[in-house]
Amino acid sequence: MPVSSSRRILIGTGALTLAVSLLFLTEPAYAAGPTSKDQGASKEESAGSDSTGIYAAAKIQYSGSVTKDGSTGNVTSSDINWTPPPCWYAPYLGAKDFKKKMSEEIDQAKNTPGMGGTAGTAIGQVQQHYEDEFGWTDHPGYKDYNVDKDGEGMFWAGVENPNEPDVLKRNSCNELPFWVENGDTPPPQYEEAIKPEILAALAYQHMTLPDTKVTLAPAATTKVNLPTWAWLDKAVFDEVQATAAINAPGFNIQATTTAKPVSLKLEPGTDDAQTYPASGECTINADGSIGEPYAKGKSDETPPCGLKYLRSSGDGTYKLRATITWEISWTGTGGAGGDLPDGTFGNEQAVTVQEIQAVNR
Repeated sequence: MPVSSSRRILIGTGALTLAVSLLFLTEPAYAAGPTSKDQGASKEESAGSDSTGIYAAAKIQYSGSVTKDGSTGNVTSSDINWTPPPCWYAPYLGAKDFKKKMSEEIDQAKNTPGMGGTAGTAIGQVQQHYEDEFGWTDHPGYKDYNVDKDGEGMFWAGVENPNEPDVLKRNSCNELPFWVENGDTPPPQYEEAIKPEILAALAYQHMTLPDTKVTLAPAATTKVNLPTWAWLDKAVFDEVQATAAINAPGFNIQATTTAKPVSLKLEPGTDDAQTYPASGECTINADGSIGEPYAKGKSDETPPCGLKYLRSSGDGTYKLRATITWEISWTGTGGAGGDLPDGTFGNEQAVTVQEIQAVNR
């Protein structure tokens, strides 16, 4: 039975930090390693675990086009107000394993010097919560850690997102571990309980998009006032997918995030330039390409996607930045799905601009 209010009675007693450090094992264990695909990696994040990883019961497995080292991917959200979840609740341990783990932690805490008074009372209340189905006051608990239901469900616990920079947000999933029957969903008060929507956001966070190096004509060296054509063939870039999945006894869900390129933005690297179109935003063509390849005989035409430099780069180069906007959606277990904020990722490439040399005869 979930008891979301059980930890709240500890607030103001000075023992909340102790109870949280004792029970909310939110320092996630995770490992990164290569998958069968060169484009990405497999990364796991688990509910609370010790250094051996023995208690890491439920893990999030990342696959597809994701970062190899488990860090945040290279996608920048177009929505500055959107952020990945800083933490979540996930299946942690079965009843017997949870009892073993919690009993050890409680005994250790009781034997720690200075754990008397209010802190000792808090520890006693937590112990009573998991040993006595009547709990304390009006907060019902579990009978002997629910060991008679072992195999029928799991205790869920908070997991930190290791890529969340704000420690307060990262530690905000700090409710006492709670029991969920196999096949059931957590009670609605646990809004951060892992679900396909959260997995989709995490897949988004770890997604890695391909480099954006546009084809130019002329290539790396062009002339002042000479239109430079820019394009990307469909074969060069295509949709990208990243998947996040979690598997535990009686609980298996996944979500796949798909990014499709929709436009290319050119930033010449200097104010002394013009872009085509004037906005610098080249939309995707019907065949999935962007822009149009230069061909002989088009030197007098205006490129549908490109730029024109109005001043020489001198002894240096201009840093042309090409940024692709990706439309991102997701699908998940049970037919769930929807849209996520568009993502962007770009690269810079050096362009040398020379003066046109006139020949005097």
